[in-house]
Amino acid sequence: MKYEIIGNNFPAVKCTFDSAGESMYTQSGAMAWMSNGIKMDSNMKGGLGKSIGRLFAGESLFMATYTAEVPNSHISFASTVPGDLVAIDIGETGGMICQKDAFLCAEPTVELKVAFTKKFSAGLFGGEGFILQDISGRGMVFLELGGNKIEQVLEPGEVLKVDTGNVVAFEKSVSYEIETVKGIKNIFFGGEGLFLTKLTGPGRVILQTRNFNELVGKIASRLPSK
Repeated sequence: MKYEIIGNNFPAVKCTFDSAGESMYTQSGAMAWMSNGIKMDSNMKGGLGKSIGRLFAGESLFMATYTAEVPNSHISFASTVPGDLVAIDIGETGGMICQKDAFLCAEPTVELKVAFTKKFSAGLFGGEGFILQDISGRGMVFLELGGNKIEQVLEPGEVLKVDTGNVVAFEKSVSYEIETVKGIKNIFFGGEGLFLTKLTGPGRVILQTRNFNELVGKIASRLPSK
């Protein structure tokens, strides 16, 4: 399979299958366009248990698998938010932990399941929900993010503190916990909320410049009310 990320503000990934039998799966509704010679199959990938787990992690209960019936057929999956797409060869990373809603599509050899945070407080107060996404296996996976993509590689023991909504994904070698903002004035007047995400290396971290939930909140606050 070959792929190409196309577009700017609302990008898409175009996947071209070299031979019949190759496939990609995605959450329900992410397919944008495709050529002739591709078969669609809606299913609970991984069974009922894993499907329910994905539902709690922010994805759809059913996944759609698109399989090439002829060589050189192609299919495109579009992002759902204004921002960027990131392509990851998951076999080279040892797996990634991602925020909910980050997953766009992947090859069938990539496994998507729920991942509980190591500390209960991290999920309870982190702003992105108690359940995260665990992506493992081998093959290509595509994640979507808001705004622009920022990547950093943390050295062992190096710490990065981030607004929780700006964290997209990190390698499993990176530890993740929630830190309370210090100072009463900072809590009430700082405008950054009560908590920050503390990421400790080593490992790769992917961030986004725009927290989409925050953007939606700003838009909603300016809508006229009855």
